[in-house]
Amino acid sequence: MRRRGALVFAGVGLAAAAAGIGAAAWRKRQQASAADDSLWSQRFERPEGGELTLGAFRQQPLLLNFWATWCPPCVSELPLLDRFHRARSGSGWQVIGLAVDKLVPVRDFLRQHPIGFPVGLAGLDGIELARQLGNGGGALPFTAVFDRSGKIVRRKLGVIEPADLQEWEKAVG
Repeated sequence: MRRRGALVFAGVGLAAAAAGIGAAAWRKRQQASAADDSLWSQRFERPEGGELTLGAFRQQPLLLNFWATWCPPCVSELPLLDRFHRARSGSGWQVIGLAVDKLVPVRDFLRQHPIGFPVGLAGLDGIELARQLGNGGGALPFTAVFDRSGKIVRRKLGVIEPADLQEWEKAVG
């Protein structure tokens, strides 16, 4: 009888733990989904003038890169991202850079080092947006990759390598 009571008690404990884990996972998915949805309503000033609206890119594979002019690893990966953009834009891929920086340094940088993909000025608010997309520490560079439905399929904190781009392209299609 004692053994049976212990088994029942253990079973109840396991069920409660499973319910707690399931609830936490559900909450995390809901938060990620809300962050994904709010992303598409974001608008950013462009260094050359005008506005960058992320919602315009929702139906295409998207590589969203957070960078800054004062971040050497960020600057080092921009030529690779530019080559990827030029090579893949015909197949629907889009690359967007969100500069966690001020207008004048970004404008000056882009005059000296032009890139073909759109850049938006996220300023320091870009760090919070990157956190909402899964960059817990808010460090740079940070990249999020979205599929055609607008859902995040990959994230990377740190410098992008050619192998990352190849893997992401296979994952998204």
